[in-house]
Amino acid sequence: MAELRLGPLLRYVDGSSATFWVEASRPCTAEVRCADGARGEARTFQVAGHHYALVPVTGLTPGTVSSYEVLLDGNPVWPLPDSPFPPSVVRAPGEDATVRVTFGSCRWAAPPADEKDPVGPDALDSLAARIASDPDGERPDVLLLLGDQVYADEVSKATRQWIAARRGLADPPGHQVADYEEYTRLYYESWLDPEIRWLLSTVPSCMIFDDHDVIDDWNTSAAWLADMRATPWWRERVLSGLMSYWVHQHLGNLSPRELSDDLLYAAVRETPDGTDVLRAFAAQADTDPASVRWSYRRDFGRTRVLMLDTRGARVLEEQNRAMLDPGEAEWLREQALDAPGSYDHLLIGTSLPWLLPPLVHHAEAWNAALCRGERGARWARFGEDLRRRADLEHWAAFPESFEALTALIAEAGSGADAPATVCVLSGDVHHAYVAEPSWPGAAPDARVLQLTCSPVHNAIPLSIRLGFRFGWSGLGRVLGHRFARHGGCAHPPVDWRKTGGPWFGNQLMTLTLRGRSASLRLEQARAVRGGGSRLRTAEESALTP
Repeated sequence: MAELRLGPLLRYVDGSSATFWVEASRPCTAEVRCADGARGEARTFQVAGHHYALVPVTGLTPGTVSSYEVLLDGNPVWPLPDSPFPPSVVRAPGEDATVRVTFGSCRWAAPPADEKDPVGPDALDSLAARIASDPDGERPDVLLLLGDQVYADEVSKATRQWIAARRGLADPPGHQVADYEEYTRLYYESWLDPEIRWLLSTVPSCMIFDDHDVIDDWNTSAAWLADMRATPWWRERVLSGLMSYWVHQHLGNLSPRELSDDLLYAAVRETPDGTDVLRAFAAQADTDPASVRWSYRRDFGRTRVLMLDTRGARVLEEQNRAMLDPGEAEWLREQALDAPGSYDHLLIGTSLPWLLPPLVHHAEAWNAALCRGERGARWARFGEDLRRRADLEHWAAFPESFEALTALIAEAGSGADAPATVCVLSGDVHHAYVAEPSWPGAAPDARVLQLTCSPVHNAIPLSIRLGFRFGWSGLGRVLGHRFARHGGCAHPPVDWRKTGGPWFGNQLMTLTLRGRSASLRLEQARAVRGGGSRLRTAEESALTP
């Protein structure tokens, strides 16, 4: 009899349909039945000996909430027997509904409940506990998980022991993940956490990768990539990373219509074993990144979300560096400017912040100039080494891309049909802050904000905390300008200031969007005496009048 190995994850939801992701122990038919009569089923497909299904459900009624069950070959497998959690539900949004978007990034899997957590309470665990204690209360309409859902290069003690028993650690990449099977271990460790498993079964989620989903500093530079490709283990690592991302994260980002039009998805499902088909796709994505689009668009009522791939879509040629390849950049522009007046809020999800502390921004622009050879070959070698050591590879390190995104934000936020807000949602930097730009000329009509929130469950050394605080200071800004002058860097097209934070700890941000109003709440996970944790509000503010 088929068993439920992982999931269910509630992924895409609109007013009439939803998709549910599951992994089963053997080939079978997966079925989802909702209490209101809506249902759907799908046959599993196979990749590397694992069996997955993405079940589309149609017939939902807008504005309703329905519990559901999952069956494999007709046998109920979800909810789990004796589950301590309330029933998993699917909420079909109605017209003009309030939209709550909760976001964050950078989550190490939490240790077992009987072990001490070295980095403090998990913010997603805390969110799950709050929703479970009051299932009819406020909950997000969608979770935006902005990268580093798994850490292929920083595995837990338990996973290291599992890898050592499987193949030993003497050969590269040692205790890091080496292949597809080891990637599946990371997802089991993360998504079988009871609170996380239940949370992802009842709150829709959108995901995008960042570097640690493959390896730290993935695609930092052309020189970095050449060095990695010269190692004997890199090809298997990157192909397995892309394959596992497509299976576990990317498919669920797509709408039922997009899935029905996806030729790769059809090919994988039509063959008895889709491993070779998917591997060929991953190889093409690695060698020709412009041939693949991981970015996607989701609309929630009158809120438009554009999730950007800022890792795989990079152009790394030193004299032509870009955060997004030309096709990806044009796609972003088309989506942001499509049907002006049809949305009230534009959310751009990019794992890497657009606006950084000024010192960090100018240091990255200076470093990019050095690496281009603006100060000669010796400085270029120094710049490349510094870039890798200090992780200088955010939007500021791609100056033309920074300027292009800034111009697009201004254009999308201007005019009679401008949205009320344009918010760039980011993570990566292991702290949270709010930054607001100011334009030297006419400002956009929309309120524009950089909202950064991470980690969900991770750590940041004291030295880095102090560095980020200094980066926002007046002295840090002056020092940043000196870096820029040394590199001959142009002044950025906007100035910006920090209007909230920095906040440190395991945390989540929530945007509440109702009509043209918007408010923001930052919550941090705090341990509770006697065990468990809760979310404590650290900041709450209105973003629009």
